[in-house]
This record gives sequence, structure tokens and C-alpha cells, in this order.
Amino acid sequence: MMNSQGIKGPPYRFIHGNNKQAAQIKKETSIKSTGLTHDIFPRVQPHIYSWLNNYGKNYLYWKGTQAELVITEPELAKEILKNSEKAFLKRKLNAFDSKILGEGLVMAEGEKWVKLRRLANYVFHGESIKNMSPAVISSVETMLEKWKVEEGREIEVFHEFRLLTSEVISRTAFGSSYVEGEKIFNTLHKLSVMNMRNIHKNRIRFIGKFWRTADLVEAEKFVKVVKDSVMEIIKKREYKVLNGEAESFGHDFLGLLVNAYHEPDEKKRLSFEDLVEECRTFYFGGQETVHSLLSWTVLLLSIHGDWQEKARREVMEIFGNQNPHPDGIAKLKTMSMIINETLRLYGSANSMPREVAREVRLGKLVLPANMHLLILNTALHHDPQLWGDEVHLFRPERFADGIAKATRYKRGCRYAMTLSPAYVHNPALIVTLQPQHGIQVILEPLHNDD
Repeated sequence: MMNSQGIKGPPYRFIHGNNKQAAQIKKETSIKSTGLTHDIFPRVQPHIYSWLNNYGKNYLYWKGTQAELVITEPELAKEILKNSEKAFLKRKLNAFDSKILGEGLVMAEGEKWVKLRRLANYVFHGESIKNMSPAVISSVETMLEKWKVEEGREIEVFHEFRLLTSEVISRTAFGSSYVEGEKIFNTLHKLSVMNMRNIHKNRIRFIGKFWRTADLVEAEKFVKVVKDSVMEIIKKREYKVLNGEAESFGHDFLGLLVNAYHEPDEKKRLSFEDLVEECRTFYFGGQETVHSLLSWTVLLLSIHGDWQEKARREVMEIFGNQNPHPDGIAKLKTMSMIINETLRLYGSANSMPREVAREVRLGKLVLPANMHLLILNTALHHDPQLWGDEVHLFRPERFADGIAKATRYKRGCRYAMTLSPAYVHNPALIVTLQPQHGIQVILEPLHNDD
């Protein structure tokens, strides 16, 4: 059906589809050195990059026996995400992804999505963010204090930011410490690595009902560890109210979820399973995306000292020696440009999977029901037709007039950072985009002459 509409792709191979071919291409690419380049698409998704060049901007390939249409045309991607006819659904997660992300807000649809989104909106509106600021500042100050002994020496910031974001999420969203959440974060990370190890392995549905791989068996044990840990944190919160130690379940993310679980109105009530799943989603999604963004931002600023200086000057002009506050953060135009450009070059989410609910027209194409779609963020973010000839260069100024006009398509700063000679550039997809060998920078203390 798709071939007659001009959609090409690598030929289907019995049962395995193109899985073996994809795995082989990735294996061959992984042993090659690429040097320090921001042109990461051929590195992190080499099979897709190769097929895109061979078969065109939109092509079809096979994940086992399931056809998947890759979309890299902006207009088609926009139409899918707009979803005005409700024909493009969030795709059901595979066996490993579901164990990492759970069935929370990220995967929810319909009334459940509305319910969970309402809770999330309340947690992250302006006043709630202000209330989180002291805990965030305290965690950052603790990290910077620890860095003092590393001045003039190499430090691995990817690891440091993993600890920082874990601590911040534990304190602001769950009212606990990193120690309490450590088991959850570590177990979810193990599941991420296991997921990538199995991403191109063929899964035959009817066999999966009777036989499970060793990795799947171990993954289910990991899920139980995460669920038990989350349930323990939830029960501690409930116990404080039942025992009279607290008047309410609290107003942080966990408190709102527990309140929703105890909601008298059945229509607004959250099931206990949904409560646990949403905690699991937030633990993983919140930590993985933010700590990766911080790390890639530091990499780029370590390379581009001019932008590091511009950002430092802006922060000092707005905050001086005061701690950051939400009103001032909203004025950080240079930092916003830097963050947007970092997300373009090293975005955490490389793609957005969808599934066709019924036969539907997409642009000039007619798509059959149950077809899988893959909107490829990496291709869109590294397309010279959208971003110009300097697409693979770090150019934050492209966002000077905001995101919409960036394409052709319509507190005290304590340290200067330079990239360590020991750094090996190897971006890798481990659910989110991560530096496989970490990011090593050298810290140089800044001395205030005032």
C-alpha cells in the first residue's frame, strides 16, 4: 500500500524485518571515532540516517513484523502532533520501555491524561516553582561547596548533575532525600541500559506469552524494586497524616497525588496503581531529561568560552550576588538562547512514536490502521534545509527572536569551565541522549575584584 504511494524503504526480511540490519549498522558505527562534532545524527541513529539518505525524507522500515513509517517532513510532523482528527495515538510501550516509564502522564490518553495533566499544571505553576526555589538553591550550593576541593582539576559533570537532579527531584517533588530515592534512580538506570541492549532484538508476540528472556525476567524484578520503594515513600506520607504528625498530605507533587488517591469523588480519584505509575514516570522523566540537558550545556559552554562569558555577564547583571529567583530567571534571554540551542543539538528525546488508530490521510498519503509512525526529532533538528548551512554549529543567536523565528521554517558565577583533554565525544542513546563516557571539564575559580 505504501509502496504504491511512493514510500520506499529497506526490504523486509522474514520475521526479523530490518532489526538485524539496524543492529549491524549500529555495531559498525560504534567502533569508529567521530571526533568532536555536533553532527550527531549519523552517530546515534546510523541506521535511520543511512536509510533516510537512501530512501527519502519519509520512508518505511520493519521492526520485526511491524511496519514503521519514519517522518522527517515538518508539515507532516506538525499534522500528526496537532492530531485534530484524533487519529494519531500515543503508541503502546514495548516490554522494556513500559517498565521504565510506567503508564503515567507521558503515555496517558483521554480523561486520564486530563486528570494527570491538571495535577502536573498545579505543581509547576509560578507560585509552586517559587516554593521549590529554596530547596533547589540549597542542593546546588551543596554541590558547589563540594566542587571547591576540585578547583583546577578535572571533574565529571555528567555524574555530578545526575546526583544533583536526583536530590532536587527527591526534595521538591517527593519531600524526601536523595538517599531515599537512590534505589529508585539506580534501578531505573539499570532498566534503561537493559532496554537499549534489547532494542533491536526481535519480539514475537505469541511466543512472549509462554517464554520470557533472561533480561525480561530480571527487568520485572527491577520493576518490583522500584514499585516497592515508591510505595514505601507513599506510605510514609500517609502515616504522618494518620498518626497526627501532619495536617495534610502536603502540596508537593507526591502530596497532590496522594490527595487525589484519597479524593471522595470517584470521577476525580486516582487509583493506587496510577499513583505509583505517575511517581515512577516522574522519577525517571524528570531526572533523565534535566541532568542530560545540564551536562550537554556545560559541554557546549566549555568549548565556547565567548558564550560562557555572555551567560555569566547576564547572570551577574540580573542577580548580582543574590540567589536566583523566578522573576529574574524569566529575564535570562542569553541563557534561554543557549538552552534552546543545546536542546536542538543534543535533545534528550530523539523521536516521538505514534500509532494510526484508523485509516487516515496524512498530507498526500493514506495510512492504514495500526501503522506505527516515528517522528524523528534528531533529523528535524539537524536538517540544513530548516536551519541553514551552519546547522551543525553551536549558534545560540539563531534563537535571539524566539523559537518560532529560529528556523527557515516558520547568582554569583563561581567557575569558568574548559573541556578536559581526557573528554571522548561519544553521544549515545540510552533511552535519552547521554554522553557514553561522561563529560570531563576543568574548573577554574573566578575571583571577584570588587
